[in-house]
Amino acid sequence: MTKIRYNRAMSSRSPSLYRRLLPGLLFGVLVLIGLALIGDLRSVGQSLGRFDWRVFPLALLLTLFNYTLRFVKWQYYLRLLGVRGLPWRKSLRIWVCGFPLAVTPAKAGEALKGVWLQQACGLPVGRGISAVVAERISDGLAVLALSTLGVFAYPRYWPAFALILSILLSLIIISQIRPLALRLLNLGTHLPLIKRIVPGLREFYEGSFELFRPLPTLLGVGLGTLSWLGEGIGFYFILRGLGEPGSTALLGIAIFTLSFSTVVGAASALPGGLGAAEASIAGMLTLLHNLTPATASAATLLIRLATLWFSVALGLIAWVLSPALLGIKESHNGLER
Repeated sequence: MTKIRYNRAMSSRSPSLYRRLLPGLLFGVLVLIGLALIGDLRSVGQSLGRFDWRVFPLALLLTLFNYTLRFVKWQYYLRLLGVRGLPWRKSLRIWVCGFPLAVTPAKAGEALKGVWLQQACGLPVGRGISAVVAERISDGLAVLALSTLGVFAYPRYWPAFALILSILLSLIIISQIRPLALRLLNLGTHLPLIKRIVPGLREFYEGSFELFRPLPTLLGVGLGTLSWLGEGIGFYFILRGLGEPGSTALLGIAIFTLSFSTVVGAASALPGGLGAAEASIAGMLTLLHNLTPATASAATLLIRLATLWFSVALGLIAWVLSPALLGIKESHNGLER
């Protein structure tokens, strides 16, 4: 009886999931239209018309390089959490199905991956969510690492860089102060509004404590730095495709612009960083590389299509191929084979 109620609940949850995703998708379309209008629609169209589309597949391949290394990190985190016997294909399906949830506010929808992991291998939801959070924090530190040289070259970005770095490092350090965390969790058991969620918070903390230990943190940030470097190089090729002469300086600006704008988008808590990331990319290209607004807007449109919207498309394809995962169809093992 409990199993039947659970499957019905999952089935009713699926339409709600699509409805929650729709505002982010519509907002994304509006951002792209607004970006084209700000750069002057005709001029942006001319820039796209001159774009060497032969480099676009290369940018997509470098984005896939990013995803490959990040999936390796995801698998590493799951092993640290004690996940055994979960086939990598199912794990990959869960991970990719989380891509569209990036366009939910503050990417909060990605917490659903914790539910999917519980269905697939019995991992407590709180521990699964800790893997999602560890991914995000290690990625944040990785793109900050890629931004370091740029921040020194352009000190105006130092305050935002230092603030975000301090917040991320503080979260990691606090997670490792175990007596304090356990004391707060025990205190929560005596608070009426919190005591119901304390077991889940405890599972989340135990997972976070394991994933934010020094070695996993260093490995996670190292993999993240290498993976996000791939997207920065992809952005360099997009700028080359728009007619910018190749140089070490252009490569550095491409990596710094994309990395720092990724941080800005994440810090904004907007769905997928929409609006904030685009404004940051276009603005930095104009300020740091003296691109025209039209060329900067075209470059921004192209890199967001090759990164964010490429990932959303992959995720939606995975949704179509994984109806049981979303609760569209009953499945005894929680995932289709």
